[in-house]
Amino acid sequence: MNNATAFPRFWVTDPMSIHEFTATELLQRLESGELTAVQVAQDFLDRIEHRDAQVQAFLRFDRDGALATAEQIDRRRRAGEPVGPLGGLPVAVKDVVCTQGQPTTCGSKMLEHFVPPYDATAIRRLKQADAVLIGKTNMDEFAMGGTTENSRFATTRNPWNLERVPGGSSGGAAACVAAGFAPLSIGSDTGGSIRQPASFCGVTGMKPTYGRVSRFGLIAFASSLDQIGPLARTVEDVALLLETLAGHDPLDSTSAEFPVPEYSKTVAQPLDGLTLGVVREHFGDGLDGEVESAVREALHVYQSLGARVKEVSLPHSKYAIATYYIIAPCEASSNLARYDGVHYGYRTDEAAMLAELAAEQRALASQGDHAALDDLDSPLVRMYRRTRAEGFGPEVKRRIMLGTYALSHGYYDAYYLKALKVRRLIRNDFDAAFNEVDLIAGPVAPTPAYRLGEKTEDPLAMYLGDLYTVSANLAGICGLSLPCGFSSEGMPIGLQLQGPPLHEERLLRAAWMYQTATDWHTRRPQGF
Repeated sequence: MNNATAFPRFWVTDPMSIHEFTATELLQRLESGELTAVQVAQDFLDRIEHRDAQVQAFLRFDRDGALATAEQIDRRRRAGEPVGPLGGLPVAVKDVVCTQGQPTTCGSKMLEHFVPPYDATAIRRLKQADAVLIGKTNMDEFAMGGTTENSRFATTRNPWNLERVPGGSSGGAAACVAAGFAPLSIGSDTGGSIRQPASFCGVTGMKPTYGRVSRFGLIAFASSLDQIGPLARTVEDVALLLETLAGHDPLDSTSAEFPVPEYSKTVAQPLDGLTLGVVREHFGDGLDGEVESAVREALHVYQSLGARVKEVSLPHSKYAIATYYIIAPCEASSNLARYDGVHYGYRTDEAAMLAELAAEQRALASQGDHAALDDLDSPLVRMYRRTRAEGFGPEVKRRIMLGTYALSHGYYDAYYLKALKVRRLIRNDFDAAFNEVDLIAGPVAPTPAYRLGEKTEDPLAMYLGDLYTVSANLAGICGLSLPCGFSSEGMPIGLQLQGPPLHEERLLRAAWMYQTATDWHTRRPQGF
């Protein structure tokens, strides 16, 4: 842990400040009566109101609704009535998860005024657990991006350095935890969108196994890759939130029908005889030297705790980016076809459109150009085209076009079908590796957080930032990011642990071992 011990961008916090407690510590104080849910909610809401203008982690927060929920929980607790496992803990929600009666925009003009008539299963479970939902966090439009610069509404900044990106697409969900605006948040991860921002913001975030958490009510980007997951400061807090979110859901046909372990009760049990795999392909060209140093130091910590480290190979990992950026856009092209201006969401100004069409028709008729007149779009087709052109941002359009091309006649077999075959090979590589090791450890991202605007003009460079995360989504396995150091410029660095399908319990216990032996997760950005 010698890569950043001299860097002073963290500070010792006041242990009496409500927002400095972890979720687990807050829950203990709520249950003992030392704090009330209203006091806790008020503290976080005040911080959002007074400080989020710097970070812009939230698209909106619900002061009245949160305080009303907190008061109701306090009344039940005072009366000795049962209170759920998250009783009174504030939770922030990425704006891709449907919440009844609350705008859910996906960071897009297309859904700017969309208010879902139902709760996602994840939201319903949070409410049943007596969480206090405090607001919706910013994100890359339709979860497409790695910086949260693609949002229609705001650019979220990294609390560790306001000139740096927080990662994406769950940048708001990670930044709000790092800044002390919420003790818990939920995001979604399609190719690293929980783990990468967790790494960039110095918090802990998990992508559960595909199917472990219901996707019902999660607005789809790529249906075979998307997964909801928790973010928090510590592994214990992630375990607490995952225990609420996980479980079979008959409303989601891809939901895994397996029992949910009591993660919050088993997380503190050390793992004897732990064997960690280190992927040789993950330590080569493109990996920042400080990131490599921090990750290797983390491996030494594990060895000091009795773990064995063994080199493994994922030979098809070099094809992961290409495979992901065929499959994900293809599924996005299909999923986003529903935004046509007819069913719901944004619709172009029809009066202006019809007036423009009529003017074009008159001009062509006066010129006697009947061929061009016949070639004009019908009003319906023109409405479709203008709605989608105006409602989607550049990155979403880029991925729709990529996916539509790869799915088109003559290219389907060459691109999409071949990508599905390579996806199977990637999963086979993981299966073989997990026959030799318990978990795989390595970097989350090739670099620490970069500067705002640094990669917006180079999409390929941004896509390559997903090098170490997309494979877990393609294989359907679980993965977790936890802080393991800082760069010389004071930006957090994350360690990624990956486990076999449905082995979140093992993953959390291994991560807890590391956090009890280090203090990276206790550091806080200066000024927050």
